[in-house]
Amino acid sequence: MNNARKELLKKYLEENPNDPFPIYGLGLEEVKSSPEKALEYFEQLLKNFSDYLPTYYQAGKTYEALGNIEQAIITYKKGIELGKSQGDMHTVSELKGALAWIDDEDDDEF
Repeated sequence: MNNARKELLKKYLEENPNDPFPIYGLGLEEVKSSPEKALEYFEQLLKNFSDYLPTYYQAGKTYEALGNIEQAIITYKKGIELGKSQGDMHTVSELKGALAWIDDEDDDEF
């Protein structure tokens, strides 16, 4: 975690409260050291900036890391629908890949 980058993102957020990017950046800064804190940022984005597509992949991965597979699947599926509506097929492909990875892991258990 880079504290200088976090402080810069927090300052930018104070100056631009309607911009989802600094919240997303703060979430990314927390993913490895504090996934629970990262998830708080990602859930804030999902609630307040539901059209910010990059959130869905990161939130899904964070749900997976925390063992909430059901919520990860829901998040990926919502992101896929949003990506389709926005015409962002690259992100749709990434989300489908993440979803397929979960399905593959489930198959390994049997």
